[in-house]
Amino acid sequence: MRFVLDPEMTPELFEELLSCWAEVTNAGGAVGFVPPVTPDDIRPTAEKAFARTRPAAGTGAPDSLLVGFGDDGAVAAWLILGDNGSGLRAHWRWLLRVMVHPKHQGRGYGRALLLAADDAARSLGLEALQLTCRGGTGVDRFYASVGYREVGRVPRSIRVAPGDDRDEIYMLKWL
Repeated sequence: MRFVLDPEMTPELFEELLSCWAEVTNAGGAVGFVPPVTPDDIRPTAEKAFARTRPAAGTGAPDSLLVGFGDDGAVAAWLILGDNGSGLRAHWRWLLRVMVHPKHQGRGYGRALLLAADDAARSLGLEALQLTCRGGTGVDRFYASVGYREVGRVPRSIRVAPGDDRDEIYMLKWL
């Protein structure tokens, strides 16, 4: 997989990212939606998320986009390195919308994406990365396996469906 930090945001790339987001959600991924969804369901959220990234808004934008392209040149994985909105916290970023296309899951692409995020963060002069994940998915164990540690949790803060509330788990990795 080839990783590119802040690739040019072409209409084609936007549609690939959007399609990946929908497919990850529909495969059960906890990336802000509950299945079933279509790319059009996600489009307004995606437009807002990508508008804050350097590929869409230029070098002064607060967020960066990291995309992993598969051997076929298509989007295989991606995430956003999100600014935290405070000069006092300028030494770290949030990892947002971390996802691997379902056809690539189980091949080490997620681990590769997170290691590439570490490299990207270091290249930006950052010292730490933080993320949140949905409890009950087991993904927190995956993040722990690549060096993240749980630093907090908000019980039952994510309502997946009536009667199905999940913890939001906060995880941190010092680079």
